[in-house]
Amino acid sequence: MEFIGEMLFGGGIAHSIFIFAAVIAIGTLLSKIRIGSISLGSTWVLFAGIAVSHFGMVVDGDMLAFARDFGLTLFVFSIGLQIGPGFFSSLRQGGVRQMFLAVLVMLLGVVVTYAITAVTDTPLQTMVGVMDGAAVNTPAMGATQQAYMDLTGLEDSSIPMAFAIAYPFGVVAVIIAFLILKPLLKVDLKVENEALKALSNEHKFAAKYSLEVVNGQIDGKKVSEIRNIIARQFVISRISHDGNKAFIADSESVVHLGDKLFIVSAVEDKEAILAFLGHEVDMLEQEWGEFEGKLVSRRIVVTRSKINGMKFSDLRLRTKYGINITRVNRAGVDLIPYQGMELQLGDKVMVVGSESAIEQVAELLGNSLKKLHQPHIFTIFLGIALGVFVGSIPLVESPQIRLGLAAGPMLMAILIGRFGTHWHLITYTTVSANLMLREVGLAMFLASVGLASGDGFVNALISGGYIWILYALIIAIVPLVLVGIFARKVYKMDYYTLMGTLAGSMTNPIALTYANGICGSDMPAISYATVYPLVMFLRVVIAQTMIILS
Repeated sequence: MEFIGEMLFGGGIAHSIFIFAAVIAIGTLLSKIRIGSISLGSTWVLFAGIAVSHFGMVVDGDMLAFARDFGLTLFVFSIGLQIGPGFFSSLRQGGVRQMFLAVLVMLLGVVVTYAITAVTDTPLQTMVGVMDGAAVNTPAMGATQQAYMDLTGLEDSSIPMAFAIAYPFGVVAVIIAFLILKPLLKVDLKVENEALKALSNEHKFAAKYSLEVVNGQIDGKKVSEIRNIIARQFVISRISHDGNKAFIADSESVVHLGDKLFIVSAVEDKEAILAFLGHEVDMLEQEWGEFEGKLVSRRIVVTRSKINGMKFSDLRLRTKYGINITRVNRAGVDLIPYQGMELQLGDKVMVVGSESAIEQVAELLGNSLKKLHQPHIFTIFLGIALGVFVGSIPLVESPQIRLGLAAGPMLMAILIGRFGTHWHLITYTTVSANLMLREVGLAMFLASVGLASGDGFVNALISGGYIWILYALIIAIVPLVLVGIFARKVYKMDYYTLMGTLAGSMTNPIALTYANGICGSDMPAISYATVYPLVMFLRVVIAQTMIILS
């Protein structure tokens, strides 16, 4: 029985691995607990670590430091790699207003945090931990802890303790804000549902529609000439001259008065294109598929490594195979193709053409889902190395300011996710692979933080730490309610978009689930996804900045 005591309360590598594995297993098991639709998820690993450490099962400090920092780095890099392809796309004009509101929520949260600090004399680093917990943002807490350690050379256990106490109440705070806003703004869900249909199309990257040409000035002009005249982002996918036969359009195709065209364009350009060419006709894309007889449309997945980073202009698909590319789906978003667009592994390309031509294009691009399941770890570890290097560069010498192990790898992952194809880096990972990396990193980080904090957690809670619960609710709810009122009164924002924006501003997936349940559509999820990448990055930076400037 002596070896059991050694395994639980001893030391060494085997002891450390056993404790880490046990804490993560217990926390993962407890994460299945739900109260209604609310679950604390992976945060249970933090509580499991605190409990185990409280009862004397501790791990060597150097081992804890390595697991904490490597886990955090792996976690934030995986998040950055996931949001990278859509990070800059989310900055499109349609989402600027939502991102402004999300940033406003964050800044008001900072103001409230500073106000509570000034009134209560609570140490700022502790209050930043409370703020991170109120925002349900683990990377921000990691950045807070790392920045404080870099600045002082010391660890402050109150940061993870405050985070752990505030986190559960941060989860429900956004839902409480929704419940406050609904009667305050006099929201009528029936009216919101009616407005939802008109709003849903405004949040897509690509619009698809049919029109009849009525502008006699373009009669007899080529597609390339029409593009130059309109100077908008659009693709003429198919043309019908006589109502009985349709064909794929290319730059040399001639358009005549009365022709029917199938158009794919940016949403904001649709009105201008219709005003110039003609009027919209009630003809769905599926009907064009039947209309054109032998032509078929198919999504082809880019899975060949040598295609990664190549432009459509390099491939000359339309010239070689007589097909038309109508859109590219990347990370779940439809994008308008153009000659300079660089393809990425995992892109889904919508191709219209003859069956034989499409087969040739599929062979060129790969279209083998099995190849996407192969791991490409070179880019991941190269990115982590570069991220740690960038995060370690002193931006200011006195006091020394660095991006650190949270913001550095996340920034590098975002850049690689967006621009890695320029150097033919394969940035694609399957959703399951990315999720696995992220969860392993998060579990290592939370377990190490919990094991390091458990010794004084109970004492901190009963000796006044319980007041952090109230602080967390104030930091979360006050900005959300104020910004919600502002968005409704000034921008006339619909309730569903508002809920998604507010949930995204707090990086709170539980609140998003609640909003989706009320809405019954993906409108909250669209606005959540619009603001999430920017918010996730800024919350890490803001947390570090507050510590550095303290």
